[in-house]
Amino acid sequence: MAKEITMPQLGESVTEGTIDRWLVEVGDQVNKYDPLAEVTTDKVNAEVPSSFSGTIKELVVKEDTTVAVGDLIAYIETNDEEGSEREQERENREPKEAPSTKEQSGDSSMKTRYSPAVLALAGEHGIDLQQLTGTGRGGRITRKDVEAYVKGSATRSAPQKQEAKSPPSDVSEQRQESQSLRAGDERVPVSGVRKAIANRMTQSVQEIPHAWTMVEVDVTNLVRYRERIKGSWKEKRGYSLTYMPFFMETVAQALKRHPVLNATWDKDAIVYKKEINLSVAIATDDALFVPVVHHADELNVNGFARKLHELADKTRSNTLSNTDMAGGTFTINNTGSFGSIQSIPIINHPQAAILSVESIVKRAIVQKDDSIAIRSMVNLCLSIDHRVLDGLAAGRFLQDVKHELESFSQD
Repeated sequence: MAKEITMPQLGESVTEGTIDRWLVEVGDQVNKYDPLAEVTTDKVNAEVPSSFSGTIKELVVKEDTTVAVGDLIAYIETNDEEGSEREQERENREPKEAPSTKEQSGDSSMKTRYSPAVLALAGEHGIDLQQLTGTGRGGRITRKDVEAYVKGSATRSAPQKQEAKSPPSDVSEQRQESQSLRAGDERVPVSGVRKAIANRMTQSVQEIPHAWTMVEVDVTNLVRYRERIKGSWKEKRGYSLTYMPFFMETVAQALKRHPVLNATWDKDAIVYKKEINLSVAIATDDALFVPVVHHADELNVNGFARKLHELADKTRSNTLSNTDMAGGTFTINNTGSFGSIQSIPIINHPQAAILSVESIVKRAIVQKDDSIAIRSMVNLCLSIDHRVLDGLAAGRFLQDVKHELESFSQD
């Protein structure tokens, strides 16, 4: 009996995934829970496990294709002959039952075969799916069927006079493409993590009204303290002590005192999150991941350092789990690691704020007594969702963080 394998939901609020690589071929024997494909979402890289034991019959989706959650990706032939006979018997009986409601039953039966992506696309364009003929297995209507119907409708409804006024649209499109690509240019299709990041950032900018502010902080005492202990720290624990654990501890405690920064916009309401879970950006050579440190307000510098080391290892070895990527309520980004001294970060949707910690630099600073001293300074750049909070709340939060960092004791 042929069973359907669909795209699972691989994380909180994940709506689609990209098939990076199939791990099986048609004809392969697999057991239940064996990995079938490597999938990339906007949150995590993961493997799709098989829901059944059997033989791979068909791989419906090609590699580098983005598929909505719930969409069909493969068929697997199982040995459940008895189940197949029962299903066939049920299907044979359905048309004979309640002839007066045949049309209604048919509509209900077909809807169970529509994927979420097909229903969403049909709803967007006001299409009655009963008018379409499916090209998928068993007459199943696919997203391509709906897209083809939409394209055909647009062509049929185009005014005739427009054809006389301008050359065919495909000609102008070809001309635009030839103008955008010059000799030596290279067009590289975007897929996988890069595509997920692009979609996520576009969604954030389009949906969230961003506002931005910045403060400069004197972290001289913090720098001196870290310089004094970093050697013994690494010798004892086996990994380096960076500045990020200090900033993360300070931010986590400040979020407890300023809960609006730990909130999110939900339609016409603001949801204040009980948990403080810090999303932290970790870059690889070709991608950026944002795993989460859960219950951040319960950790000290030691706990943050250990957790960051673990997440960095998982990121580089491509072993981040769904749990590692889910549940973030506020994002902190270490843009200073590559020398940046100022940035305007894009909010990690659907959070309400993101903080960039810039590079620590030595500068000549005028002191309270008008003397000049060389101090270690850092810029903290904050982007906020202006629907959730305003400049006053953002300013108070940053001043709180600034005060705590500048009051750091070297003891």
